[in-house]
Amino acid sequence: MTHLARTERESLCDTFEAVGPDAPTLCSPWTTADLAAHLVVRERRPDLAPGIWIPPLAGRLEDGQADYAAKPWPELVDLVRSGPPSWAPTQLASVDDAVNFVEFFIHHEDVLRGDGQVGPRREVPLREQKALWKTLKRMGKLFFRRSPVGVVLERTDGKSLTVRGETELGTVTLRGEATELVLAAYGRRRVADLQVTGSDEAVQALWDAPLGLS
Repeated sequence: MTHLARTERESLCDTFEAVGPDAPTLCSPWTTADLAAHLVVRERRPDLAPGIWIPPLAGRLEDGQADYAAKPWPELVDLVRSGPPSWAPTQLASVDDAVNFVEFFIHHEDVLRGDGQVGPRREVPLREQKALWKTLKRMGKLFFRRSPVGVVLERTDGKSLTVRGETELGTVTLRGEATELVLAAYGRRRVADLQVTGSDEAVQALWDAPLGLS
């Protein structure tokens, strides 16, 4: 069976081919060409990565990404689809899944929901749903560490996970499929199909907080 990151990579590239290089994404102002270029740079150009954290090097990163974004669209998509270079640790399926599966899932949804409308655009396979829930179990406390309120994540089948203990402002419960909960955890709550329970003050405080890894 094809491993998760490879499956999601292929699906993302199929979507890239379907929508073209100029489609909007949730990573505004990036288009799909910009997003594809980001993925290539992330995977193939570690020499440019310091520009993410070191402001004086940001221009070099932006220039490198722009060069990739300007490539012919089929060539750029093929660079994403072909996977990591031979020297990359992500050649190993287990490492690829750990590093890239959620990355590709999130960015695939960035394209599919690039119009800003709420709700799924595809049926995500059950094994991917399970893997996304495992990600929340493993990293949920990290994603919601800056929340000023308690946070409970609840699947539609009733299984729940407390990722932030109750505070003076109370607790907010987010209920939805694992896909939607992961989107919320990564700051994409505006397009996530969720049932939200909690006081207005607590909910607003949660959404005002910086969520995710950054």
